[in-house]
Amino acid sequence: MQDAASKLDSTQPLPIAADVARGITRLFARNDIWCLAEVPLKNNRRADLMGVDAKGLIVIVEIKVARGDLLGDSKWPDYLDFCDRFYWGVPPGLDRAPLETEAYQPDKCGVIVADGYDGEILRQAPLDPLAAARRKVQVERLARIAMRRHTALLDPDCGKIGG
Repeated sequence: MQDAASKLDSTQPLPIAADVARGITRLFARNDIWCLAEVPLKNNRRADLMGVDAKGLIVIVEIKVARGDLLGDSKWPDYLDFCDRFYWGVPPGLDRAPLETEAYQPDKCGVIVADGYDGEILRQAPLDPLAAARRKVQVERLARIAMRRHTALLDPDCGKIGG
């Protein structure tokens, strides 16, 4: 039997990934983890959220808002080579039972429940440290992506100069 927190209230709109991302971003900011959304990785995957904590460790969050999307994702382990900690980010109403099965490696993955306002870590992601050289490359890539996005926000025509 499901607990009340895992049932969707039919009067509420279905959650969207942007809401979950916003709640997780707020949770992380309070914990001095700063992240970006939709970060491309060298293996042709895209991290829904990727961030760096105060110790320079890399965190990736894969967001799922529908059971079918969660159950259909067999490529998620590809993210583990790019982070020190990995989390699943889900809305409050999503059935989290699959995340407890061996297919989702609960010993390697944390779980965050979030909505458009806030988030809560239900299971801390264990630390699985990247090699220092790989972490350095990832942090530098993340910094360059952040700077490029920031520059584009300040001056949308900047990338068009000289090109």
